This record gives sequence, structure tokens and C-alpha cells, in this order.
Amino acid sequence: MRALEDLAKCKGQFGHDSARRTAALLERLAPARFRAPADLIQLHETVLFLRAYPQSARVARLADDLLRSFGDRLRGIDPAPFDDPEVAGIAGTALSTNFSWEFANFLTSIREPVEIDWEDYAHPERLGVLLGHYIPMAFDDWAIEPHADWRAWFENARWNLPRVLRDVGDPRVYDLLEIPLRWTLSPSAARSNLRVPRHDLFIHHGPFLKRRDVSVEAAFAEPPIPLKLLPPRSGKAVVRTILTASASRYRELYGFQFPDAGHVYHADLGRGVDLYSFGLPPENRLPLRAYHCGMFFKNGVPMGYVETLSFFERCEVGFNLFYTFRDGETAWLYTRLLKILHQQLDVMCFSVDPYQIGHENEEAIESGAFWFYYKLGFRPASPENARLAAREEAKIVQTPGYRTPGATLRRLAASPLFYGDSAADWTNFSLHRLGTKIPNLGEDLARAKRAPEEVRYLRLLQKRPNLRRKVLAASSVDRSRDA
Repeated sequence: MRALEDLAKCKGQFGHDSARRTAALLERLAPARFRAPADLIQLHETVLFLRAYPQSARVARLADDLLRSFGDRLRGIDPAPFDDPEVAGIAGTALSTNFSWEFANFLTSIREPVEIDWEDYAHPERLGVLLGHYIPMAFDDWAIEPHADWRAWFENARWNLPRVLRDVGDPRVYDLLEIPLRWTLSPSAARSNLRVPRHDLFIHHGPFLKRRDVSVEAAFAEPPIPLKLLPPRSGKAVVRTILTASASRYRELYGFQFPDAGHVYHADLGRGVDLYSFGLPPENRLPLRAYHCGMFFKNGVPMGYVETLSFFERCEVGFNLFYTFRDGETAWLYTRLLKILHQQLDVMCFSVDPYQIGHENEEAIESGAFWFYYKLGFRPASPENARLAAREEAKIVQTPGYRTPGATLRRLAASPLFYGDSAADWTNFSLHRLGTKIPNLGEDLARAKRAPEEVRYLRLLQKRPNLRRKVLAASSVDRSRDA
């Protein structure tokens, strides 16, 4: 137990002696067997962090060896604590959820062991409609029997999940079935072992970059980050890894459901971080906003994902760093992501949705997410919240150890945050009112949307200042209502 605690203290320690001590602790813990789920979770998350942020190549190698052992370590251990979304995906575990038709199709297509979770199926009678379509006697049961055994019908007919997905066909109908799926993760799909290839390993010899070491403005002034379109085969392999990493965390984004796998871009953000991003195929693009998403990896390890919605020069950014890696270089990573969005999409104004900073999101309240963005230069759209934030900032400066109360953070999370010179133009913006205020806007945008690349679509809109002014004026609402 002391070795486990000492290993956790190695995160963020650097130098030759620290690397040697970390390696020695990993070797000591390799044969150790823990029975308490909390200890196993701590061991896994600590080792995975050290694999992403290694002090030496030996540390990375030993971390991989230990992570590969988790399938064996979890045999006979109570599986319930491993279902939490923050820790789900560890090798040797399973998860159960209502995956979308697209994600269920994906998991079966890559031959992951996925099956209907009959024990947690609250509405198995909904399968009766489907079974009755192919089996007359099953329809008889569905029509008149109140307690038909639909699992028995399903298994006796030798049906399986791929056939259900194929015969339903329509994702909307599949969603109505509400089928819970149980996925017993294969070793290669578990986040313990899931990686993207990387030709070199970034070793951390010195301290992590902190928020005070970076700024969005300085990042924008740096040379452009090279962006490379991957060959189709490589792009599809990366998308497969991204979707697997997302599903194992119970997460589904719209862009992960409908990825444009033929147009996957890679950017080396530096310090061992790779960003792989893509948009949507034409048939799934949004009517107004340009949608992009991606996942970032540290030394090949999935670290989190980003989702963006661009409209003219405004970009709404959804940023999620997996819990395991929140002691790393978060501020530096975020500024690099903003830089590449600014660089590739010509966006000048960035916004953060209230959910990201704590609106109906207690995790963001507990982590003080508002101050993460505020210290990078983001400011509240609401003048009242801007004044409240200024008062809280003064208290923090004047009172050592002061921490903003949760109730105050919830008030601050009631309105979005903005960064950029044109932020004032967007504080009253409401996309929901455009359809009623500008009825002929749809024809203009429908023609623009047919451009082969989403970036071209966005730039076409940006070149029409008269249309931009009409859009902003027509969608303007009272600030309190917008919040």
C-alpha cells in the first residue's frame, strides 16, 4: 500500500533520480495483487498517467507491462465499481449501456464481444414487434400474451445482435427498442492498452508547463502548426481507435457517430501530443454550423476529445480531458487546440457553453472549471457575472487560501464565456431565432453547404458581411434570456 501511495507521488516529479525511483516502484508493484477495487483503480490510473507522461523510456515500458496485466488482476474482483464513466474501460471489465445504432454497428463490425444485456433490459417486449414480423407465432404472443418470454423467442430463433441491427435498419426505430448492450472489452479495446502509433516517445525531463507559462495570445502568434491529411486506410484505422476509446468511456459524440473517415487530419501539437480531427460527410452536415471533432493522444495514449461548432468567425468549443490526465499540462494543451482552430477555420471568437463551466454539471463546479477558462482570458457574456467574477478575483488575490463557494460558481456558470476581439458582437446571439427572422437564409446556406469541404463553406459565409450583419441583428435577444 505504501508503494502504491509513493507511486502516485511520482506524478509530476522529474530528473534521473525520480525516473529511477518510479521504475523501481513499478517493478515492485508488478507482482503485487490487490483485492480492493479502489486500490486497483488507483494503480491503473496512476500507471496510465505515467505511461502518458513518462520520466524515461524504461518507465514507459514498465508501465505498459503492468497495464497489460489488468485482465488477470481483475479476475474474481467485484465488477460494479468499474462501471463508473470516469474509470470505465479498464482491461478485464465489461460495461452495459444503450449504445446508438451507429455505435452498436461499429462494435459488432470490429468483432468486439457485444451482446444484449437481458438482465438489465427493462422493455424486452419491444422486441416482440420485430420478432413478430418474421415469426408468426411470436406475433401471436406479442398481440395477446402479457408476459411472453422474449429472450426465449430470441434465442430459440437463433437470432443475434448483428441481425437485429441489420433488420431494424433505421436508427430511429432501433432507439425505440432501448436495447441495453453488454460489452466485455477485448484486451486490445480496453483503454489500458489502446494506443495510436507514434514514432517517438516524449520524455518529461523537466516540470510540466502550467497555466502561467502559456497564453492564448502568444499561441496565436507562433508559427502555424502543420496539418496533414492521412491516407484513407490510415484515417480509417485512427477513427476506429477513436470510436473504441470513446465507447469504452460511455461517450458518443455526433461526429463520432458520423465520422468523415476519408478526411482525417493529423497535427503534431508538440510535447508528445497528437491531434486527429475530422468533420462530417455531406449527408450528415448541419444546416448552419460547421462541425468538427477529434481526439488527442499523449505518447499514443487517448487523453480526451474536442468538439467544435463554427459559425462565421465564432467557434463554440467543447473540451473534455479524461479524468486520469487532469494533473498534466491542461492549459498548454487547450491553447494549442485553440491555435489550430484559429489557424484552420479562421475563427476569431471562441465561446464556452455554460455546461462546460458548471451549469447542471457538478463535476465542473468541483474542479473550478470557470477559473480555468477565466485565467486564460475568457470573460462572461453576462455583465452581472463579469462584475461578480471581478469581485471573486479580488478576494482570491487578497485572501490566501480563499476558494470560490460552489453557489457562486453556479451563478457564474449561468452564462457562456467568450474570448476574442469580436466577442461583444456575439454576446446577444441566438441561433434558434434565425429561422423565423430570416426566412430566405436557408436557400443561401443550402447552396453554400454543397461546397466539398466544410472549411470552404465557412469561409464563403465569412466573405458576406451584409449577411453577417443581418444574422446578428435578427438573432439578437435580451442578455438575461440568452443566459
